[in-house]
Amino acid sequence: MNKFRTHNCGELTKKFTKKDVILSGWINKKRDHGNLLFVDLRDHYGITQCVIDKENKFFKELEKLQLETVIKINGKVIERTKETINKDLLTGEIEVNIEKFEIIGKTKELPLPVFSDQEYSEEIRLKNRFLDLRRKKIHNNIILRSKVISFIRKEMEKMDFLEFQTPILTSSSPEGARDFLVPSRLNPGKFYALPQAPQQFKQLIMISGFDKYFQIAPCFRDEDARADRSPGEFYQLDIEMSFVEQEDVFSVIENLFLKLFKKFSDKRLASEKFPRIRYSEAIEKYGTDKPDLRNPLIISNITEIFSREDVKFDIFKREVSKGKVVKAIITKNTKDKPRSFFDNIDNWAKKEGSGGLAYFTFIEENNKIVGKGPVGKFFSTEACEKILKLTNSKIGDSIFMSCGQKKDVEKILSLARNKIAEDLSLIANDIFSFCWIIDYPMYEIDEKTKKIKFSHNPFSMPQGDIKNIDFSKPLEMKAYQYDIVCNGIELSSGAIRNHIPELMYKLFEIAGYKKKDVDSKFSGMINALSYGAPPHGGIAPGIDRIVMLLANEVNIREVTMFPMNQNAQDLMMMAPSEVSTEQLKELQLSITKKK
Repeated sequence: MNKFRTHNCGELTKKFTKKDVILSGWINKKRDHGNLLFVDLRDHYGITQCVIDKENKFFKELEKLQLETVIKINGKVIERTKETINKDLLTGEIEVNIEKFEIIGKTKELPLPVFSDQEYSEEIRLKNRFLDLRRKKIHNNIILRSKVISFIRKEMEKMDFLEFQTPILTSSSPEGARDFLVPSRLNPGKFYALPQAPQQFKQLIMISGFDKYFQIAPCFRDEDARADRSPGEFYQLDIEMSFVEQEDVFSVIENLFLKLFKKFSDKRLASEKFPRIRYSEAIEKYGTDKPDLRNPLIISNITEIFSREDVKFDIFKREVSKGKVVKAIITKNTKDKPRSFFDNIDNWAKKEGSGGLAYFTFIEENNKIVGKGPVGKFFSTEACEKILKLTNSKIGDSIFMSCGQKKDVEKILSLARNKIAEDLSLIANDIFSFCWIIDYPMYEIDEKTKKIKFSHNPFSMPQGDIKNIDFSKPLEMKAYQYDIVCNGIELSSGAIRNHIPELMYKLFEIAGYKKKDVDSKFSGMINALSYGAPPHGGIAPGIDRIVMLLANEVNIREVTMFPMNQNAQDLMMMAPSEVSTEQLKELQLSITKKK
């Protein structure tokens, strides 16, 4: 107890009836019934209904106060009548009869209401984030975030992980996204970089002889905003382990996530064991390495159909003869869907930048299977039967087809798969469906330069017998790289690291790096690996995305306390901002204005 409160606004129940109490909080809502004024008093813990009689000398003053004024009230707890009980409130069986009150925090006119979850523009919400955070939904999201992080810490400690803090001011990374640079006053002309991730440091921790490390790590990347990615900064559960293989990392994450998602959500888990899907299989079946497994639709390759004489769909046949591919999505039992359903999908695909999606439905007519729809007439009965066999389909199903370069077709059908599933209400929204994407290729061909480059993480360990790797076929090499995906959202990438300097030089040489380039760009890491490094690996799931899933939010700003807008601006604190000439001189910097 102190002078501001004997209890909080979420704890008073019938057992406190007739007790004298002191409460402090914000005026959430007022209801004036003439002789009685009801005030919902809110603090972090909840809401308590307070009431004052017109005969009370404080009535008129309290009646005039604006919502969100901070007040302290003295009063007595009284039990509500049965018909006035509010079952939605923890304190719904009582109210506090106000005897006196005082103002402890005045308010100006509000730019947005707090008691409502009404949507407001991003600019208003972010500029007044301190008010936005008072609103119930987002307030609860931030509480959830705190509880999730606390739970993760406890579970990691149970698994014998130690938490270490890695540097924030470090060196610029030659790989990855753009760095945020920090000028050094003591070393004029030189810059620190904020860490994109603690990648090198956590590997150095393993080389230092520590066995299991974790950190709720702040990361900084100068990237554009997306719904599932904050511009500027984010947090991740950074993990690294020594003397492990890929499955050891999977075991730790699965153990943690099963407990985490069961504790903080009512949704069920699709499987206690997360499926392992090869990268090549994911691209082939889903068109992406971030598949939403709640969606039952599968992509099929039907390119071979267009070499048949009895297929007269010449537009696709000409493209296939030039090396293009045709892939398709089958929708089950959609023969009774109106023409508008199919046309809407086709028009949507055109708006996405493709040539549209050709479609028809398999029906039975005169004891023969034929195609009903704009292009169905170009496929013979035998061709339709072959497609049904290739795609594991039946009469009454429909087909959407795309033709073009492999990557372009995969991209549009990956999006179409989600669009069609949403339109048909096929996605099970009450589950979390996790999977591991594994066996990433070590290298790929750069589309612009046509040269070989690393496809994912250049510091990963290649698969197979290290002593007998065939370096002459780099595009066939697979790496111990993996992603964990949930409901179509990538939560993290990870890898078993390459801890052998000689092997690292060979792998970088394939991608066009000379030994001196590697020594120059990664000197600290190469040097450390040269002094006896253990096999090690790790992963770093994004905290923001985990909480976003648990809170059932589609935008990461809803689970971030003080987010920036899409232009990487903090509208509340007015950052980034200009600095004084004196500050620039001290750092020996000057600003060149664009002409």
